[in-house]
Amino acid sequence: MVEISIFGLGYVGTVCAACFANEGHVVVGVDRNETKVNLVNNGKSPIIEEGLSELIQKATAEGRLRATTDSQESVLETELSLVCVGTPSKLNDSLDLDSVRNVCQQIGSALKKKTDYHLVVCRSTILPGSMREVVIPTLEKYSGKQASVDFGVCNNPEFLREGTAVYDFYHPPKIVIGEIGSRSGDLLASLYSNLDAPMIRTDVETAEMVKYTDNIWHAVKISFANEIGNICKALGIDGHRVMDIFCQDTKLNLSAYYLKPGFAFGGSCLPKDIRGLVYKSRALDLELPLMNAILPSNKRQIERGLQMVISQGNKKIGILGLSFKAGTDDLRESPMVELTERLLGKGYDIRIYDKNVNLAKVVGANRDYILEHIQHISELMVESVEKVLEHGQTIVIGNNAREFGGIIERLRKDQVIIDLVRITEQKTEKDKYHGICW
Repeated sequence: MVEISIFGLGYVGTVCAACFANEGHVVVGVDRNETKVNLVNNGKSPIIEEGLSELIQKATAEGRLRATTDSQESVLETELSLVCVGTPSKLNDSLDLDSVRNVCQQIGSALKKKTDYHLVVCRSTILPGSMREVVIPTLEKYSGKQASVDFGVCNNPEFLREGTAVYDFYHPPKIVIGEIGSRSGDLLASLYSNLDAPMIRTDVETAEMVKYTDNIWHAVKISFANEIGNICKALGIDGHRVMDIFCQDTKLNLSAYYLKPGFAFGGSCLPKDIRGLVYKSRALDLELPLMNAILPSNKRQIERGLQMVISQGNKKIGILGLSFKAGTDDLRESPMVELTERLLGKGYDIRIYDKNVNLAKVVGANRDYILEHIQHISELMVESVEKVLEHGQTIVIGNNAREFGGIIERLRKDQVIIDLVRITEQKTEKDKYHGICW
């Protein structure tokens, strides 16, 4: 049993208060709104949510849940505080952290008078960096104490959907704990010991970003389905039927596949098919902002890779991997071909190795493409990784062929790597290794 104070009796705070109390913990809800406080103390819910009123009524009747406007008393009487206040948008679309800051001031002032260890957990949705730039400094300023030494701090994003929040609390897709120190993480993890869900313990910045990544992905999925539906409607096709079939593919469509940051996409299918469907939508007088943004976004990633190479200031470039992915000789619309051509146009001295792109062995459409469109690039190709490493001062990893896995250990002191595919997970010197998205 943990004694918990929950700051903010809004949507998240009320659900957490009721559910933690019914898990056997002693919970004090804290809010400056006396109406909300009185409702909870009378066994009623201040928000409408299925199953919540029954939980609050039961918890208050059994003495495990009460509410107050006294923030200092609630901190002094508990060992863990959850910050669950709102973070609305300002007029300029930035995040309004005034409520988070105010609550941290209150908690910090109470911590100043407290000798026992106390854990402060932020469940409010806050942008990456907010824990270290707002939450922790405010707590330290008003308490006169040091985070992770005198008190604990964690970020613990919630994944509750309105209408199914109670169910989601007990059946979360994951539990994410961004911790500063294992003591903090251990105490917070104990709150969720009865829940059957993957528990991920990480740093606070990653935890902050996970929440935004989830929400934006959900928004992208909705917009994607709507745009597909709009095209289907114009063509007399049942959009729901199309998406039902789409969703049956859990190998590629609804999976982790294609969801790792890296370089731009290419090949003979994706760019062509996007252009085709976007053209068709224009012919149907449809505006599809999401689909229209895909190719420009892809081009921007190529530009990002180019600027990373240029920024190193080296004229001799070695490229490992020219095809758009390992295991193929297909160079059609390979982003590596465009990157190479851009560098050639700027006068860089380039050598390239890709074991699958050997003009003597390539046949059919891929051979024709090389001869007709990029023969000038094929003339820069060498027969081994060693030849590329001998030549290049900047080494660009263009695909994740296995033979490129040990490249870092083979670098000279004057060489640097630009990794577009995350060929390695190992930590290395920042001035020697640069990942495009990491």
